[in-house]
Amino acid sequence: MAWWLARTRSRFKPVVEALTALPLVLPPTVLGFYLLVLFSPNSTFGGFWVQVTGETLTFSFTGLVIASMIYSLPFMVQPLQSAFEAVGRAPLEAAMMLRATPLDRFFTVAVPLAKRGFLTALVLSFTHTLGEFGVVLMVGGNIPGKTKVISIAIYEHVEMINYADAHVLAAILLVFSFATLLMVYTLNRRFPSGGHG
Repeated sequence: MAWWLARTRSRFKPVVEALTALPLVLPPTVLGFYLLVLFSPNSTFGGFWVQVTGETLTFSFTGLVIASMIYSLPFMVQPLQSAFEAVGRAPLEAAMMLRATPLDRFFTVAVPLAKRGFLTALVLSFTHTLGEFGVVLMVGGNIPGKTKVISIAIYEHVEMINYADAHVLAAILLVFSFATLLMVYTLNRRFPSGGHG
């Protein structure tokens, strides 16, 4: 999707960009509610999933992962789109002149030159998903050992006025998030855009 958005001149590009960025502005509970409806065994998609796998997507770890991927989509697509746009057309046109196939041009030219974008997208998507609360609670519920995540555990500790345990979990998330962002910025300084380091 990021590659298509970076290269296309379609009139539908703004529509696709808006849909991709929607989780950034949509309240997580709203997105979670519609995903819950979509994943329900009574829906076409949810019913098809049950027929194929024998399991429901609602209140399951698989459903939780898919919902989190959709919720974090902008954090993956937007950095990649920017990275692919920064590659420009010249390197790809040079590869085309050397008779490289479109797939070959993508994997041997575009991907290496956009590696900073891949790193940023992967780290942002992962850390954003790790701290998600609303979508996770709506789609996965709060089933211990199955769909209970650290953000929900923090909320439960606060509800029970158990601030000590809430502080420990919150501090772990804070330190982890800061460390991963620090790693991204450090690596991006060491390896400038264009893949030369």
